[in-house]
Amino acid sequence: MEIRPYADADAADLWACKRAFETGLGENTGGEEKATVYAEKLTDEYREEWFAWVDRCRASDERCLTVADDGDGVVGYVFLLPETMAFVWDAAVINEVYLDPAYRGTGVADDLMDAALALARDQDLPLDRVVLDVDPANERARAFYDRHGFEPWGELVAREL
Repeated sequence: MEIRPYADADAADLWACKRAFETGLGENTGGEEKATVYAEKLTDEYREEWFAWVDRCRASDERCLTVADDGDGVVGYVFLLPETMAFVWDAAVINEVYLDPAYRGTGVADDLMDAALALARDQDLPLDRVVLDVDPANERARAFYDRHGFEPWGELVAREL
């Protein structure tokens, strides 16, 4: 498995992973209503806007999006926001982590996390901390983050606009 920065040629594979990430959030942590909301946002327009944002982040630091490539294509990724966005949470921010279920439990997710943490250590941050949002109902993800030393730090709340 190769862990490396994302390249433009990876776009189709990355989008497949992103779709799986988003639909997995809806299906696994919120019931049918949440699953529908997450699936409905995955339009062509959303894809275009998301990749434009990816490009803006990569322009700031190409290492912010790291992929796992099994030789046949991208099977996972970790997206750490670039240092220019550190003031979002006054810390390094892991925006997304996804790994194809076939590779879970193989150590690949650990390699992706190691890459994200290495980049976070290189960032000049207001607080020497890395944060991420994880649904408490996502027990597998919680166990993974717990194993990597993450612990609760506040609570995210949301409301519709």
